Order: sequence, then C-alpha cells, then structure tokens
Amino acid sequence: MSEPRKKLFLLDALALIYRAHFAFSKNPRINSKGMNTGAALGFTNTLVEVLQKEQPTHIGVAFDSAAKTFRHENFADYKANRQAQPEDISIAIPYCKKIVEAFNIPVLIMDGYEADDIIGTMAQKAEKAGFDVYMMTPDKDYCQLVTDHIFLYKPAFMGNAIDVWDVQKVLEKWEVERVEQVIDILGLQGDAVDNIPGIPGIGEKTAKSLIQRFGSVENLIANTDQLKGKQKENVEKYADQGMMSKELATIHCNVPVEFSEEGLHYDGPNEEQVTELFAELEFRQLAQRVLGKSLGEAAAAPAAKAGRKGKAAAVNQTSLFDAPAAADAALAVAEEEVPGVMQSIKTTLQDYHLINTPELRQSLLQYLLKQDEVSWDTETTSIDAITARLVGMSFCYRPGEAYYVPVPHHDLQEAQRIVDEFRPLLENPNISKVGQNIKYDILVLKKYNVDVQGPIFDTMLAHYLLEPEMRHNMDVLAETYLNYSPVPITDLLGPKGKNQKTMADLAPEAVKDYACEDADITLQLKLYFEPLLQEQGLMKLFREVESPLVQVLADVENEGMSIDTDALADFSTQLESEIINIEKRIFEIAGEQFNIGSPKQLGEILFDKLELHGKSKIKKTKTGQYATGEEILVKMAAEHEIVRLILDHRQLTKLKSTYVDALPQLVCELDGRVHTSFNQAVTATGRLSSTNPNLQNIPIRTERGREIRKAFVARDSKHQIISADYSQIELRIMADFSGDPTMKEAFKNGLDIHASTASKVFKVPLEQVDSEMRRMAKTVNFGIIYGISAFGLAERLGIPRREAADIIEAYFQEFPAVKEYMDSTIEKARELEYAETVLGRRRYLRDINSRNQTIRAFAERNAINAPIQGTAADIIKIAMINIHDYLRQEKLQTRMMLQVHDELLFDAPKEEIEIVTPKIVELMTNALPLSVPMEIGLGVGDNWLEAH
Repeated sequence: MSEPRKKLFLLDALALIYRAHFAFSKNPRINSKGMNTGAALGFTNTLVEVLQKEQPTHIGVAFDSAAKTFRHENFADYKANRQAQPEDISIAIPYCKKIVEAFNIPVLIMDGYEADDIIGTMAQKAEKAGFDVYMMTPDKDYCQLVTDHIFLYKPAFMGNAIDVWDVQKVLEKWEVERVEQVIDILGLQGDAVDNIPGIPGIGEKTAKSLIQRFGSVENLIANTDQLKGKQKENVEKYADQGMMSKELATIHCNVPVEFSEEGLHYDGPNEEQVTELFAELEFRQLAQRVLGKSLGEAAAAPAAKAGRKGKAAAVNQTSLFDAPAAADAALAVAEEEVPGVMQSIKTTLQDYHLINTPELRQSLLQYLLKQDEVSWDTETTSIDAITARLVGMSFCYRPGEAYYVPVPHHDLQEAQRIVDEFRPLLENPNISKVGQNIKYDILVLKKYNVDVQGPIFDTMLAHYLLEPEMRHNMDVLAETYLNYSPVPITDLLGPKGKNQKTMADLAPEAVKDYACEDADITLQLKLYFEPLLQEQGLMKLFREVESPLVQVLADVENEGMSIDTDALADFSTQLESEIINIEKRIFEIAGEQFNIGSPKQLGEILFDKLELHGKSKIKKTKTGQYATGEEILVKMAAEHEIVRLILDHRQLTKLKSTYVDALPQLVCELDGRVHTSFNQAVTATGRLSSTNPNLQNIPIRTERGREIRKAFVARDSKHQIISADYSQIELRIMADFSGDPTMKEAFKNGLDIHASTASKVFKVPLEQVDSEMRRMAKTVNFGIIYGISAFGLAERLGIPRREAADIIEAYFQEFPAVKEYMDSTIEKARELEYAETVLGRRRYLRDINSRNQTIRAFAERNAINAPIQGTAADIIKIAMINIHDYLRQEKLQTRMMLQVHDELLFDAPKEEIEIVTPKIVELMTNALPLSVPMEIGLGVGDNWLEAH
C-alpha cells in the first residue's frame, strides 16, 4: 500500500489581499492609529482558516515582486490600464509579509516573475516529488495549471463555500477538452484588468465556442477561411495580437527556483512574533483564536519560546530563494516600537472592596456623595435590560480603587432596599455618572423605580465621536488606550453557549474583582477621552446632544409599544394564502414544482428551461450559478409574468417571516409591549439604528409593507398615536449649506421642490411638469445629495448614460451654488481628511486622496453626504431631547415611543393631543435653525398607519 501523498498549499498573497480589502471596503476596520487593517485582517483570517481546517503538511505564500517582469519586456502596455493600487493595500502588503513570517511560513518572491509563475513552478516540482498541491487563489487563470495532483482551491467568499477544482471541474466550467485550452480562451478574450488585448469582438462565450471548434488560437488563425464577416476580418487583422495575448496569459513554470521540501514544511507559528504583530494591528479576536488566549495574556507570558529555532532561521528569513526579495520603498512601513507588555489585573496593583453589610454600604455612600463624579456599573442576570434583574453595582471615584455592592436578585424586597440606600447618589442631579454604555444601567434601574439623574459621561459614546468607525466595547478600548487587558467574562461564566452561567450563579466574592475592574477601567477611559473631546472640538456635541439623548432613549425603550397581535395573526394567514396562490401560478408557468428560494433551481428554471433574457445578458455568480438577485430580476420584470410573481413572492415571504410572524414573539411578558433597542454608536453618519426588533427597516413603499404599521397601536381606547416627521430634511439642509437661491426660494415659497426642479432642469413651465418629469427630478434631487454619477442616475432611471449626464449638467446649470458647495466640500475634505456637520460631528475620509479612482470617488461621495446626513441626525436628536424635556417639565402623560429616520412617534391621551401637537411641531421646527424653513408632517390615528 502506497503512502498517502503529502499536502502542499501555495497561496497567491496579492489576490487574497485584494479580495480581503474589497470584502471590508463597505465596513472598514480602523484601528486606534487610524490605519485601515481590513486587508491584513482578511488575509490573516484566510491564512488561519486554511491552517486550521486543512492542516497542510507544507505551505508557502507567493508575493509579486515590485520589479517589472518578462511580460512587461514582451508587451510594454502589460497592466498599463490598472488603477493605482489602493493605499490601504500598499500598507497591508508589508504587514502580510510579516504575518506570514511570524507563522514560520516561507515568503516566495523573485524579481522578474509574478506570484502565479512562482506558484506554477513550485506546484509542478512538488507534484513530481509526490505532493498533492492546492493553489489557493480566487484567480481563474490558475485553471491552466490543474492536473490530477494540482488543484485550484478557491477560498470561501461572501457566503460562498470553499470550492476545489480538479481537472473534471475545469473542463466542465471552461467547456474545453484539455486543461491547457484555458490559455487559448484567455488569450482570445483578453483581460481588461491586466490590459491583455485579446482579439476585438471576442468575449468569453465566443472564445469558448471557437476553441471548441478549432482547438487552439494557432489553429483558429490557420483556418480563418472557415470564419465569416467581421469575425474573420478581426481574427486575420489581430492574429499577432491574439498570439501575444495567449503568451501573456500563459503562466510560466520555469522560474529558476529550487523546491525545498524541508523549507516548506509547516510546524507552527512563532508565538512571540504573532503576539507582537497582532497587538500592533489590534487583532484581538484572531489572537484568541490562534494563541488560545487574549492578547494581554499572550503579551504578559514569558518569552519561553524565544530560544526555539523558528523556520525563519532555517530558510533564510522565510525567503526560500537565494535571490534577494525586492524592497519596494513605496510599500515600506516604518518600524513601530515594540508594544509594551499588556497589563492585567494580575500584573497591576488595585484596591477593590466587597461592600456586603449595611454599615459598609452607608460608609461607602457617604464618600460617594462627596464626589463630583462617580463611575458606576451594574451586574445583572441578563443582557436584556428590560427583563434583567440586578445582581450588584460597582462604584469607582479614584483610579485603581473600586467597590462592589452585591444585590440579592432572588429577594426582590431586599434588593429594592439596597438600591434605595443608593438612591441619594443615583438621583443626585449634581453628581456626574460615568459609565460604559450607561443607557443599559439606567434602564435596569428603572425597574427599581430609580430615575438616574445628573450629567452623564458615557465612554462608549465619547469614543464613538472620536473614532466613529472603530469598535467601542470596553475591552477593546482598555487594550487600545490603557494597554490593559480586562478579565474576560468567560473566566467567570465559562465559554459561550447554552451551558454558560449568569452572574446570578456566582458568589459575590467571585464577581467582586470583575465588577470593580469595570468601574475602574471606565473611569480611566473617561480621564483619557475627555481632553481628546476638548482638543477636537467635540465636547459641545457630546455634552448637549449625545449625552442627554441617553436619558431620552432609555425612557423610549422602557416605554415600548403596543402591538395588535390578533391583527398580525390575521395578516399572517392572509399572506400565507397569497404566497400559496403565487406559488401555484409560478409552478404552473414553470411546468414543475421547485424551490423558489433556491437561486440554483430558480436560475435553471428561468434561464435554461424558460430561456428568458438575451443570452448575452445572463450573469453568473462566482460559483457558476445563474445570478438571480433582486436587481437582475427587476430589470427582467417586464419580460415575463413569472419574474414579477417571483419578486412578489420574495417580498411577501420576507414580510411574513421578518415582521408579521416575528413581532409577536418579541412581546415582553412583563408588560405585553415590544421594546426595541436603539444603538447610538453604530452608524458612521450619526443616525440612530435599532435592533430586536429593527424598526428602521419596515418596508413602507408597498401597500403590503405599510400594513405592518397598522399593528402598532395606541395603548388603549383613551390614547392615540401621533406621528411627526421632517419633510425633505436633507434637501433643505443642502439648500442651506449651498446657499443656492433657487432652492431656498422654492422652500420659502412652499413649492413642490421636485416639480420646481423638473421645471428648471427640463425647461418647461411649472404647470407643464408631468409625473414622469417629477419622478426623474426627485431621483436627481436625492441622488445629488449622495454624489450620484451619470452611471448611477442612468441605472436608477433606466435611461441612457448620456441622457443622465445631460440631466446632471442641466441641474448644475440651474443650481450652480450646489455644484460650488459640492466642489468646495470635497476640497476641504481632501485637506482635512474628514467631513463634519454644523455641530462638529466628524466622518473620517482616509481615502479622499487615494490614487485609486474608485476608492477616491467613494470617499468624495461621503464627503458630500456625511455633513448633510449627519446634520439631519443631529437635528432630530436635538428635537427628541427638547420634546422629552418639555413633556417631563409639564408633567404630561404623552410618551415618545419611537424614532424612525426623520419620524417621531408618540402615544398620547386624547385630551392632550391638542396641547402637545403644536408644541411638538414647534420644537422640531426650531431644533437647529437653518436659513430655509422646516416643514413637519403631522398625523393622528389609532395606529401608526393611520397617523402617518
């Protein structure tokens, strides 16, 4: 019996780095130094995943050299059209090399050759040496190298699973008889990214059919007499170009490198180097996954393994080749100082006390009442603030010294008595309360009838203003800014899962240090962040908007909303019936039953069986399935009834599962109401978001979606719902910011802004503006706020790009001040690398000066939009604070229940409606005065739909 073949993985570093960069592009990972670590994080995740899941015996990572290759010598324009490499990738590459080296994996790099040539050469040599080789890359060009023992290993991406291609799969996917014919197809169709020209008029589909017919590019050129028309003319005219393109597309497997089995053998990482790099890049979760401990624990551990001979020494600093690796000055990263050893509760002195007698509690209270500010935290039975019971409270007023007061959660009377002892502190309006996500603690205390008062300093919100796109949890903040690793919650409660304990299961002595540390670290973070808020001009926004809003949101969440569960049950039955009828009709048209929710089965029905859509327009996903996303189906809706039915089916099933059936499950047993949770520190723009349930995303553009609002009802027959929303707030802000006289005049005169815009852009009198013109003008108005391009407008309106460009040009001719504002805003953002609102809320735009046009354009759109959207967010937040204060001061029973985008919802006794509605309109109108008037839409009804 022969021995099993050894397993070698060869990774194409740059392809994986690019893939990681774009995966994180919509949700960048910015660390405390302002560096976008998304590309390095994604690459490292991929590396770790392959090491843990595949457990290769041998591994190497190939990088492209900075030097030009033989392909540039043969074809000067090779890769000439490529956009400049995104700066974040340029920064990531040297870090990725360091990470590979820290894992004791050789970096494979050689001047004059690309990574695919190195991988191809090594793969073929390894195959001869008895290896199964897996080329890990998303790049399809590697298919030409696949053999019985060399495989293409496509990593998981955007929900698609790992895909391993063998010879049979390559032949099926490329529709060829021999693997090497992949090169012929690549040569014929060319590659716009690498500027490989190919032969004009030949795309992927035509290339496949020609190679199926002629077998190779050479044979095609030799038999042009069998071709017709323009195709014959092009193949004859561009024959040399086609041959050159085939050569450029060929991966060369003759790189002068030696295959070293020992050098590629993998036997684990250098933990010390990995710890240092992960600490510098702030890869905390990855550290736990790779090292089995937190960064703090890993950094504090003695360097026991420092003397171990790592692979770096064995293979010449992990470069397997004698040829020196080219040092690309543009990619060089300045050496950072080695981070100091992370501190923890085990390495620092602290004075933490258990306060568990009436005498000790009274003594502590006397000291607390003498302070100007106290850091305060709660320990509870649950993360759900509405249902959680108190287990204990911790207090700190001096760094390094803290006190834990246990509360008997099982004895509600005794728990109330202990909480009441601290009421003089908690309700003292003159003592500032410092907390991390303090809204949670305020909400928990409401069940004990405590109304927490006094100025608030929430460290989570402070950091959110300072670095809106970073993470804001306390452990991250402590490690980042205090070089301190807090006690992990899993040390107390055990690993996550159904068997994890709660704080209620632990003795006070076991909780004391953890709870005291929370209050202590929070106070230290407050002392760190406060001067930074002052320096960056954010203190006014923090003190006057974000901090007072905490109390408002706590009251709104505590209030909750009444849901008509019977109405939802009826609606669910109705939707079920409609869905079944739609399914029957879909199956009737299709001629068979299939899983409508399966993209694979749906694609086969639409494109193979029913042959919908022109074949040239059919798109496929990276896994080879037909693309059946909503955007594609909407474009096809006019073509066939089945497509419209599928879109209806999707809409109704999502409505039913996400809202109609889910909302009744979220009704709280304690009060029979639904309590959403507002997130103040999530969106980069300053807008609030909501979870459990997410009420910001209830669909309102369709009649069926609007029906959901009918289920949100007043608390009883003596109350009604008031809805108040800002009309076109972002357009009004644009008019104010730009100072455009035409826009301002339209708003001041109460004109229909979209009709007014249509009149100007299409150059017709206002009375001759039809609904189609208005629709187009509305799209332009809102698109301009988001920096829409001609391409984007053409897509939205379904018109040619040239026509869209003409509309945008006409818009800027009519509203020149808007264009001037947009240009000056981008220019200012280029200088500062951030955009800001009237109140100083910042959106950092670190890519605004990128040499990569696509990335730069995205940042420019945010530069235009962020001040507008952020100012809109600030306006409604100020309105919420002022209305909340008014209702409290006047001791009215009307309660704010919900905020959704630009709309506020209230539950009001019928007798108060005439009193509060004019005041709500007034306070919303004057929240942040602009040079154009605000308009508030107001409605009253028994449910949200009626009121809106």
